[in-house]
Amino acid sequence: MTESRLSQQLREEADAFWEGSFRHPFIQEVAKGTLPLDTFAFYVTQDAYYLSVFAQVQALAGAKAGTFSETKRWAEHVQKTYEVEAELHERFFKRLNLKKEDVFRPAPTAFAYTRHLLTVGYTGGVIEIIAAMLPCYWLYSEIGKRLADSKPGVDVYQDWIKAYGLSEFEKLVQEQITALDSLAETSSRETIQRVRNHFLISSRYEYMFWEMAYRKETWPLPISTN
Repeated sequence: MTESRLSQQLREEADAFWEGSFRHPFIQEVAKGTLPLDTFAFYVTQDAYYLSVFAQVQALAGAKAGTFSETKRWAEHVQKTYEVEAELHERFFKRLNLKKEDVFRPAPTAFAYTRHLLTVGYTGGVIEIIAAMLPCYWLYSEIGKRLADSKPGVDVYQDWIKAYGLSEFEKLVQEQITALDSLAETSSRETIQRVRNHFLISSRYEYMFWEMAYRKETWPLPISTN
């Protein structure tokens, strides 16, 4: 019997966290159309902040890539993150009456999650960076598939579900999974252990991100704007 791919092993190890995300009230209420719009608006601002950092980490992967073609591909990922997500959030911001200046005010969990990604981006190799980012790609793709038949009756929720169920998004996910498994073949045992840690930490943060949004998490003390 052949050993399962690293990506499959990681997905199995993280299953409890991912199932927690699937069952989280935020996701369930989006599917039913019962999530309060102000809660989704809070999520959108936090997600916009998160994705601005996500693109930076993609760029760090490109800087560490082994070939020019890989660097070019990572640059294309950065561009795609900007174009697709910016366009998506632009529509959400208009519908939810949000202001641009609201984007870069991260809640504690959003800030902590992005610091995790940046730390891996600066200190780890490409396979570690992929491992830290992959739960975001992969989990959202699975959510898009699971909610594909949902009829929330709220346009902004229907658009959000549709965006992550598109075949184009699935291709991006599969590209990252393939890259992870390919790099794993020549990685040391120590590197693979770090990869596992990064993947599981990010999987936990994905669950925590829903919880953060659902509770509209705030800092215990005001943050100075000076």
